[in-house]
Amino acid sequence: MSGALIRFPHATMSFSHLVFFFWVLVSRSYFLIICSASCLNNYIQHSNLQFEQKTDRFWEFQEQSNTWVEVELPYDLVSCVNDNCTKVGSIDQITENKEDHFERDNDVSTHTGSFKHKDSDRGGAEQNSEIVLPQRKRISLTRMSDTSIWITGESGSIYERFWNGVQWVIAPHDLPVSAGYAICVFIVNQTILALSEAGILYQMQLSESSQPIWVAFTPTLDSSTNKEAEESSGILINSGVVSHDGVRIYFCTKKGSLLELTEVNPPRWLDHGRPPGGNVAAIADAGTIRPEVAYTISSTGDLYEYDKSSKPSWKKHIWTAGMAEDVLRIPSTGYTINGLSGDYSSSLFLLTKGGKLVERRLHQRKWKWIIHGSPKDCQLTSITPVLQDESNENFSLFFTTSTGSIFEYRTQKYSGTALENQIPEAWLSHMHPPHAKAAKGITGLQLQIGRIIFTLDDGRLAELHLPGLGGETTAPNYQINVRRKVSHKYVWSILDAPETEGWNAEYCKQERGPTNCITGIKDEPNDSGITRAATRRRKGSQAQLDYLLAGASELINSSEGYNFPDNWINTNFRLRVMHGSRSFFLITDGGLTFEYLNTENIWLWLRHDHSTPMKGALGNYNGSLFFVDIYGSLLIRERSGNDLGWLNCTAMRKGKQVTGGPPWDGIPGKAMKVTAEDALFFVSKNGRLLQFTVALRKFIWKDCRNPPNTKVASIVDQELFRGNIVFVVGRNGRLYQYNKVTELWHKHYQSPHLILSRFPGTAMSSSSLSLTGSLFMLSEDGGLVEYHWNTGEGWKWVEHGTPNKGVTLITSPSPCFEGNLLFLIGSDGKVYMRYMDQMTWSWKNCGFPCIRQIKNEDRTQVGAEDKNEEFCIDKDISAGLEKDAENFSDLNGNCDLKVASTRPIPFSEDSVIFELRDGRLAEMRRVEETRWAWSRIIGTPSSCCMTNYWTTVAS
Repeated sequence: MSGALIRFPHATMSFSHLVFFFWVLVSRSYFLIICSASCLNNYIQHSNLQFEQKTDRFWEFQEQSNTWVEVELPYDLVSCVNDNCTKVGSIDQITENKEDHFERDNDVSTHTGSFKHKDSDRGGAEQNSEIVLPQRKRISLTRMSDTSIWITGESGSIYERFWNGVQWVIAPHDLPVSAGYAICVFIVNQTILALSEAGILYQMQLSESSQPIWVAFTPTLDSSTNKEAEESSGILINSGVVSHDGVRIYFCTKKGSLLELTEVNPPRWLDHGRPPGGNVAAIADAGTIRPEVAYTISSTGDLYEYDKSSKPSWKKHIWTAGMAEDVLRIPSTGYTINGLSGDYSSSLFLLTKGGKLVERRLHQRKWKWIIHGSPKDCQLTSITPVLQDESNENFSLFFTTSTGSIFEYRTQKYSGTALENQIPEAWLSHMHPPHAKAAKGITGLQLQIGRIIFTLDDGRLAELHLPGLGGETTAPNYQINVRRKVSHKYVWSILDAPETEGWNAEYCKQERGPTNCITGIKDEPNDSGITRAATRRRKGSQAQLDYLLAGASELINSSEGYNFPDNWINTNFRLRVMHGSRSFFLITDGGLTFEYLNTENIWLWLRHDHSTPMKGALGNYNGSLFFVDIYGSLLIRERSGNDLGWLNCTAMRKGKQVTGGPPWDGIPGKAMKVTAEDALFFVSKNGRLLQFTVALRKFIWKDCRNPPNTKVASIVDQELFRGNIVFVVGRNGRLYQYNKVTELWHKHYQSPHLILSRFPGTAMSSSSLSLTGSLFMLSEDGGLVEYHWNTGEGWKWVEHGTPNKGVTLITSPSPCFEGNLLFLIGSDGKVYMRYMDQMTWSWKNCGFPCIRQIKNEDRTQVGAEDKNEEFCIDKDISAGLEKDAENFSDLNGNCDLKVASTRPIPFSEDSVIFELRDGRLAEMRRVEETRWAWSRIIGTPSSCCMTNYWTTVAS
């Protein structure tokens, strides 16, 4: 029997309001249709509606148990006629990680409960308070040797975790961009193959310059006709398994057939077809029970055996009649062990779609099914086989549940143990690392006895190991002292992942030293650009405390009721650079938009008119500027041919009203890389993080939600400090991060007394060759706060305080220059520079652009507070500023040369623009390698201070 959902072209189905819904079950003996009482009337009345899936819950009727059983999604719809089954469609999950998911209007905190399966017949369903995790489709682990593990990440990247003799290092092996995302790696006969998400194989080869490159490895079958040759060249692969003897690979194709690679050099392919009435969705075993015999699972969950030496080649393993249990297997790799139940016995362990462990056992030439079940209220999703010490009388398998926990199943060897007489406490829970969950449905990897690697749902790795045996710093060939009684209590250690997954592991280097990609050398200097002395890397849970899984258990801070000032957007996004050194934009208090433009060495103001007043400029991408108007609509000002036009992004599908965007569009002096996945992030009016894809003008909105129990106040940094990571400040004054790859929120550890301001921040990176760097933000009480990362110490909070007593900082930090300098504005209207000189942070008072005031009044006052304080004054341009000050003097008192609280912007890699309190602008430039000075005052159309300027209207 197979279930099928019949899609009528004019039907609408809703979980909240069922217009009408057909569930059709097809078997050899009957045809059953269930619908609501008024479904036919509704179908006639609403014949112009389209089908739209709005629920994740579907049931099928099982003849064995005579009950309705909820199915696991995605679910293939199969039509069977005379034992010939073909897939006619599928039902996919409606989840947040799809662009077209059903949009929810409530905050994510209202959806943090369990995704519960209430059908008790399933047995393995999760009925506790934990959330069922999404299925990660690109993550895999492949073992090359004791010292080398290959990983594909959720980002589609490939990297190798390699022991270079001194420490574990990370080496990148990404497929070319044109190949797309990688989903797994195969290693056979010293040949490395990678499978892309598109179903194409690639082989790693050495180029003429001895550099590793990926080359397409296309299956080519022996063909007697041109048509067969053409079909074989178009074979796409879905997954694969290396044979038990390590010399062959079995693949299942996207069309559902079994393909075998018997030799690599030269390649020799065999197409074994598909079982009658079924297909090949996964390979459960490849040559472990008997050489050259494969066991496969169909998309409907049936187990097949393929033996090319027997007639017929395909055999179906039937579930024992009368066993009222979940009989359909998950299309995934199982685990086979020989001799578990006696000499010449074989056991193939599989998982059912209900999350139970079953065994197909061959003993004394007879096959039988054995049900091992599952831990209470848990649904098993993957099997991790482990080798045991020969002295161990028990046999163990490790399992990942749908909620990210790890369980160990123990049974005795040679006992013929069945469900009714298994050893006491057969299921042992190892939980999961603190503030992290194991990736659902991903098989782990045993490094050695007592050390098992698992992938985490957040993109990192975790090692489950015996105390003292594993972790980040332990070599792979560590030997256990057999004389000492070994503890069977496992502990967790977190292993970092590279920046492609949004984490902090740095790639290995070609230079001599401990991080060399081939052979590490101790005590060699590491030219990684680190500007601070590194200490020994923290281990295990100590490092894990930096990242706290943002969850419903957090208490709501009283600061959550923070109210933003009316001019918050204008203060933080009043100025925006368009083209460095040539053009920037200014939004006036009245909502007018002006561009300050240099054309043929003449500076002029260009007005950009729109029907609604603007509030701020939120971003700049590829020559287009993003604005927000007084209603919160996101608008693009862009050039189309010779004309300038406006594009309303909020009016697009799923468009939202916004209040903020990324603080900076890049780091001064560093070119930005344009990719096919580029997106800008914005903050919505209701405090959610929004992703707006802009690459190739394929504009797509995505709701990234917000951390549980708090809303997003502002974006601190978008992918400048760490790739694929957006740092935000919550309205509760806490720091969070959003991972673009895994779509997960994390909360960073923060002292309870440290409350951050709701202003944007800035990123500082000391070198493009290192991930070492800092995020700079303001505290709620007006002090400068640094959140610093380096490999030696991990994350560390540093409070820089204020430049002087009685002076607080009133707006966001400026962008970072040269990795060691940034500007801040004090409550006294002066600019202060915070810079690092010879590993020591110092303050410098740059005042405001009026030399006489600094000379006569402020130098005396500030100098009394700090004798070592310096001033940003340049003799060559001081005379010009004096003349400007005289020309701009106003008897009516409209001129005020002190600096306003508007966030400054970088105009070039050696220039920064500030707004003065009278509405004019002032530029500060670098005049020497380490010296900055005020260079000019710029009159603006919004200033009441008498100023000459040129203005025109853009068209």
